[in-house]
Amino acid sequence: MQQTQEHRAIRQTVRKFVEQELNPHIDAWEAAEIFPAREVFRKLGELGLLGITKPSEFGGLGLDASFSVAFAEELGHCTCGALPMAIGVVTDMATPALARFGSDELRREFLAPTLTGERVCSIAVSEPGAGSDVASVTTTARRDGDDYVIDGSKMWITNGMQADWICLLANTGEGPAHANKSLIIVPMDRPGITRSKIRKLGMWASDTAQLFFDGVRVPTRFRIGDEGRGFAMQMQQFQEERLFVSASTLVTFDRLIAQTAEYTRQRKAFGQSILDNQSVHFRLAELQTEVESLRALIYRTVGMYIENKDDPEVVKLASMCKLKSGRLARELVDGCLQYWGGMGFTWDNPVARAYRDLRLGSIGGGADEVMLGIISKAMGTLPRKARG
Repeated sequence: MQQTQEHRAIRQTVRKFVEQELNPHIDAWEAAEIFPAREVFRKLGELGLLGITKPSEFGGLGLDASFSVAFAEELGHCTCGALPMAIGVVTDMATPALARFGSDELRREFLAPTLTGERVCSIAVSEPGAGSDVASVTTTARRDGDDYVIDGSKMWITNGMQADWICLLANTGEGPAHANKSLIIVPMDRPGITRSKIRKLGMWASDTAQLFFDGVRVPTRFRIGDEGRGFAMQMQQFQEERLFVSASTLVTFDRLIAQTAEYTRQRKAFGQSILDNQSVHFRLAELQTEVESLRALIYRTVGMYIENKDDPEVVKLASMCKLKSGRLARELVDGCLQYWGGMGFTWDNPVARAYRDLRLGSIGGGADEVMLGIISKAMGTLPRKARG
């Protein structure tokens, strides 16, 4: 992935934003278990960072995905995982399908004000009984005249307590599970919507909600694209999500290794620094090598995505990125925490926070096991009975 002066400019802007507008407040937002979404997104919107790859006619910059990955990488300078995740929901999870398949009217009404930071959005796919198994969602949106009437619930909705609108996946027909769903924009001020906050192991500064829909009415014109195409569009949307999630871990991994090296250089035991032990500095070298391998895989995937985002090979590689980043997070953070000794087990330690936050990487956005299934199917090694 080529790094131009334009890439470097975006990186500098994002890093400055993180250091000046996010990191000074992270501890307070973590304690409050929420961050001021509208304030943060408004500032990001003023910098043009919410629509890097979105069409310029709706307020985006119209750049390719390599710039989005650069943006995600630099968010890794944030001292918690919650803010990069919440930002990524707006830039790369809830809006790609709307930007690509939504009507001009719908994009003017919802995408444009989101890119300026005036509105906060969420992606609403998972349910209490259907997480990684997207085909099993049970929320329904039945037609009644010119409206959809929505009933059901959604779970694990990032930004859910503050969202102005959501991109909802719901069943709009009775056909096969992969052809009976639609993506629908749902304003969150509609009667019949209830929000309930979820407390989590990590990602504390990001609000997460369970949403309930009881006879919620929205116009059918709020549907994105053709009815029944929601599952396919969400699968495409997942590729951008998985690339963002993977890329956002890279600088975080770099930072954790550097912090661990510095701490172990200062910490003495048995007459030498902890870092002087071969097992420690060799292990950190191994982990840094793994990070660079992941970075190379992500860059290769992004290059292919830019050439043809509908290439099946992109699905395989994006799934590999997601799998590798989630597994490396578990290995790397656990390994680093070990070298911090008792300090690593204290609540406010930066590695302990990363331990809590980054564990989500192997679960959210498709569990490791789902990624392995996708990769196996692309390789032609998935048993026929498991292909569905």
